[in-house]
Amino acid sequence: MTFWIDTHCHLDAAEFGALGHDVRARAALNNVAHCVLPGVEVGNFEAVRRLAHAQGDSYALGIHPLYVKNAQEGDLALLDAQLTQYANDPHLVAVGEIGLDYFVPELSLSPLRERQEQFYLAQLWLARQHGLPVILHVRRSADQLLKGLRTVARVTGNTPWQGIAHAFNGSEQQAQAFIALGFKLGFGGALTYERAQNLRHLAATLPLEALVMETDSPDMQPHWLYKTSQERAGGAPQGRNEPAELPRIGAELAALRGITPEALAAASTQNALDALPRLKALLARAT
Repeated sequence: MTFWIDTHCHLDAAEFGALGHDVRARAALNNVAHCVLPGVEVGNFEAVRRLAHAQGDSYALGIHPLYVKNAQEGDLALLDAQLTQYANDPHLVAVGEIGLDYFVPELSLSPLRERQEQFYLAQLWLARQHGLPVILHVRRSADQLLKGLRTVARVTGNTPWQGIAHAFNGSEQQAQAFIALGFKLGFGGALTYERAQNLRHLAATLPLEALVMETDSPDMQPHWLYKTSQERAGGAPQGRNEPAELPRIGAELAALRGITPEALAAASTQNALDALPRLKALLARAT
């Protein structure tokens, strides 16, 4: 049977409210067998852990660059303590969502640029210390992310990384650099827009073993859910993405590559297991 893994979805987001169970049930009906729920700040760690356990899914813990502005210095110590406390929790599969964001103007300038770089490097060290993969936020920051990964790897014996560069939209050279370091690249709804020519080219030509699927729910809407500013001004609500959309997104990526959706589902599932090794035991338990 064909099934999919959504390697990145925020099912604890306010947009889902009390509908989380229904959202997850729709995903299961659409053969999405597993969801990975990344943390974004210490205040939502318990929510993603609770949801993951309730639904048989997995979670990651990390401080997202968009949340660094309001983070406290002690939050890194709290993250370390949580990673230690739940070290034997099979549902905990990575440190994430961490990374750098130079798209948001405020974050690209001092002092927040340096602050998010400090948090990023500190969390890479924690991932190494706890033996966990990382889930990376990459937005106009690929080169600086790669620099940090290489620096930490060099100091820690050049052990290969494991993890996912989420919502990848860099250059082909940058893609190959992440792959060379051991990362898989996350693709989702953004590739469904014909204007996204570079992203669609990458999705079509990068090695199949480098790709994983994601929705970034409730965000990163595929084109069939997106509402223009004019439509929103007319009262239409912005479409809400959810894991049940993953097979349709996958079908578009498969068409770009000239393979069947079943082949993509099988390959991307294996790739997710390689990127986040603890998933294998959870999936085995569910079957």
